[in-house]
Amino acid sequence: MFVAMSKSLEANRSLLEDLYTRVLRIRMVEEAIVEEYPKQEIRSPTHLHIGQEAIPSGVCANLNDDDIVYGYYRSHGWYLAKGGHLQRMMDELYGKATGCSKGYGGSMHLIDLSVGFTGTTAIVAGAMPHAVGAGFTFRSRGTKQVAISCFGDGATEEGLFQESLMFAMLRKLPVVFICENNGLATNTLIKDRQPAVAIHKRAAGHGIPSVCIDGNNAFDVYEAAKEAVERARRGEGPSFIECTTYRYLEHCGPAYDFQLGHRTEQEVMEWKKRDPLLFLEPKVGAEFSANLRRKFSAEIEAAFVAAKSAPNPT
Repeated sequence: MFVAMSKSLEANRSLLEDLYTRVLRIRMVEEAIVEEYPKQEIRSPTHLHIGQEAIPSGVCANLNDDDIVYGYYRSHGWYLAKGGHLQRMMDELYGKATGCSKGYGGSMHLIDLSVGFTGTTAIVAGAMPHAVGAGFTFRSRGTKQVAISCFGDGATEEGLFQESLMFAMLRKLPVVFICENNGLATNTLIKDRQPAVAIHKRAAGHGIPSVCIDGNNAFDVYEAAKEAVERARRGEGPSFIECTTYRYLEHCGPAYDFQLGHRTEQEVMEWKKRDPLLFLEPKVGAEFSANLRRKFSAEIEAAFVAAKSAPNPT
């Protein structure tokens, strides 16, 4: 099991600011997409990361430039947290030639090898064996690189999940599996899809060091990821981190989905009391937050303007 979060992290001002900066930037970008999407100029389906930003922020704060992240369809936050270029992501959402996937991928297929982001996929669990393959390459070459595989709780119901865990552990590969457990696969609750066995315990059944943490607490995520990444770099094999979290908006799109009946407005409001930003903001202070908000607001506005006028693919 992983060590509990160190209290000393709260005294680490630089880490506080780093985590808050990542979380806030992702949140503001996603909220801007919520405002723009109804204009029907972004034609690719968007699966927004609002409510789950602490997970990619805490994990990627431990990664080097040459470490690799393999994402899934809800990965705007992972791309930005790994150092992805906002303008290239926004261009991609608009299907422009200057996008990170040259306009051919859209929201669900972001690729940017320059920052170690090897591609997201709409195939549930589809990127997990790719991360394992990268880990096998790193192990064979003797590098200290780490592969991150991030996915939702629905991916743990696929055969690729078990196969990837088994091979990664068998070969002691430098892979860290990150499950963003928001309790929903599209609109189906986890209790209606899986037996009442914690996801991280299934990974532990393969002998993989595994833990379940509060995915809305960026410190908890950072600390768990730090231990997992360091373990991988030492050649001690994979780790599994289940992060409990909650997405505020519908499965795909910019709206709420209370009318569908699978969750209530009250449930969302209760989760918002545990919002990743609410946890961090008092620690960094109002002035630091206000300065960042002004900076990101201008950056995001400029990115939308440039994306709309960027050239289309030939």
